[in-house]
Amino acid sequence: MAAIDRKLFLDILSFDSTSGAEKPLADYLEKALAGPVSGGAAGSAAGSGPEPAVCPRVQSWDVPEGGRNLLFSWGEPRVVFCTHMDTVPPYIPPTVAGEMVFGRGACDAKGQIVALYAACRQLAAEGLDGFGLLLLSGEETGSWGAKAFAKTDFRAPYLIIGEPTEGKMVSACKGTKAFELVFHGEAFHSGYPQFGHSAIDSFVDFVNSLRAVDFGTDPELGPTTWNIGRLHSDNAQNVLSPELRCRLYFRTTFLSDGRVAGEVKRLAAEGGADVKEIGGDTPSRWFTIPGFEAAPASFGSDAPHLTNFEHRAICGAGSIRFAHRPDEQVSLAELAAAAERYVAMFKALQK
Repeated sequence: MAAIDRKLFLDILSFDSTSGAEKPLADYLEKALAGPVSGGAAGSAAGSGPEPAVCPRVQSWDVPEGGRNLLFSWGEPRVVFCTHMDTVPPYIPPTVAGEMVFGRGACDAKGQIVALYAACRQLAAEGLDGFGLLLLSGEETGSWGAKAFAKTDFRAPYLIIGEPTEGKMVSACKGTKAFELVFHGEAFHSGYPQFGHSAIDSFVDFVNSLRAVDFGTDPELGPTTWNIGRLHSDNAQNVLSPELRCRLYFRTTFLSDGRVAGEVKRLAAEGGADVKEIGGDTPSRWFTIPGFEAAPASFGSDAPHLTNFEHRAICGAGSIRFAHRPDEQVSLAELAAAAERYVAMFKALQK
């Protein structure tokens, strides 16, 4: 049975690996995960001496945007387990309450690292090979690590990404669309607003108009949603805002993906705002394995960018409902169950 290394998990959580600051964690993992595992069934014949240790081959690549990618290989990988090392801010140090572990990255996605690694150790201990563990940087800020790895010469048939999915394989995911918006105003004394114009008013009008757009409800992925971040207007409280900047981030469906950019540009033009598309991906269906529960998900992952794998799957421990929250958490039991699930998935793909 795959065992979760509690100390390793807490050590990983002790690193502040907010996106862009992953290198110290990558340095630690490059050494910590490269140790030997008992050879198990692949060891020497009974009575002929100790079984040989099985150590993975380790490769690393610096990512131009910051961070480092790591690949641990046992034999020539046909199945690669994968997750990311970076987290969203702010850093929250780990705490433990019984079997429950809290802290930034507990389920998204440092808990995935220890579950995936536990599965790899179990497979190696059973004398199996043909698998790898890929750890990537920059997933939370544009999948920079995944995009960089896709440019390497590495190829394999199967990829299984660890994300908090409550143990279900992801049948389909929403897409993403991101925009940078700049709203313009004319600064003036707030006691006489008739002589100026607040960029905030233009922003509010835009938001109200966007709320009125019906993107429909996709029968597979549900409604289209959006969020506003990096909102900034540096006007004093008694001065009309001359400028407001923000990011607009969509979760799109098969029904809405082709419409979103056009609607955002139309509404921005009506309000005199500047708009710039800054990336995203399309909604996708993902590989599932018969016999394993599957369901659609609304979050994104590195999967769309890892095009050097023929079949891409997503499955992991914990719930997305705790990801990015101050009380982010996962239980050791969930991680152990995930590790066992990964072992079973690997074996299913060998048939």
